[in-house]
Amino acid sequence: MTGSITIRGAGVVGLCVATELVARGHAVTLRDPAAAPGSQACSWWAGGMLAPWCEGFTAEEPVVRLGQQAADWWAAQGVPVHRSGSLVVTLQRDRRELDQFARRTTGHRLLTGAELAELEPVLADRHDRALYFESEAHIDPRAALAHLHGRLQHAGVRFEQNDAAPDGPVIDCRGLAARDNLRELRGVRGEMLVLRAPDVTLNRPVRLLHPRFPLYIVPRGDGVFMLGATQIESAEHGRATVRSVMELLSAAYALHPAFGEAEVMEIGADARPAFPDNLPRITRKGDTLHVNGLFRHGFLLSPAVARMTAALVSRDNEIPEFYHEDHD
Repeated sequence: MTGSITIRGAGVVGLCVATELVARGHAVTLRDPAAAPGSQACSWWAGGMLAPWCEGFTAEEPVVRLGQQAADWWAAQGVPVHRSGSLVVTLQRDRRELDQFARRTTGHRLLTGAELAELEPVLADRHDRALYFESEAHIDPRAALAHLHGRLQHAGVRFEQNDAAPDGPVIDCRGLAARDNLRELRGVRGEMLVLRAPDVTLNRPVRLLHPRFPLYIVPRGDGVFMLGATQIESAEHGRATVRSVMELLSAAYALHPAFGEAEVMEIGADARPAFPDNLPRITRKGDTLHVNGLFRHGFLLSPAVARMTAALVSRDNEIPEFYHEDHD
């Protein structure tokens, strides 16, 4: 690819790819139907956890390895990164869940009840041990998207709301909208809640392991928390289901009863793009590169995938790890 490059899709992947290309001196135009980051993008509904070691419980090895680059990348772009680690806890009756999680992950240490009380006093009365992933971090995903968008505008990137495919080199980062070209792409629905719970103080993301209702809670500051964990094989967009909302609220109440008095500020849902192996792909089709399939790891893997894409565009002597040739 040479000359000016058009990126279709201004979600987290498109913005990260644009950032890497601009850093290498490329002229970039970003095309998206929306004028600014918002609820139209599945990345708007993300938790923003930069937790590669926790994700290793179910994710493939590249997610753990490449995800370790994410916190430094976001910080280098000027996005506030909260490097307070993350905690994994379970209810007393589900202690085996914590043991299994510990066996299948790395980068953690087991906390006693007293050690947990020092980190998160609000959890001490209900949990007598926890796994502490000290090197993990989190960001506010909506603030991060807005920051990248503004930074790219300041750098001279053109933003256009016309999403028609242009002439010349194209990088397609449209998520599920690219299923017209990527036949194996599927949707995985995620649902979330935002609560205001002024009586709960958490300084870092907490995952509650539960055989039926696993939950993660991410603090947003000022008593505001994002709750999520649902993962449903569906490409349907729209509102969260009653069942999912009840499960998330029940799990939050089990973590701490004070969540029972919380104010529900927001309920949201969207479908994340994924390939059969749940790993991203950089696929060349003619003069277009498709960058897609980041599953539930958008903020965690977009920095690494963006670097790979920029290296491919700049013709560095390297074949990116997630690169695929499509000969159809």
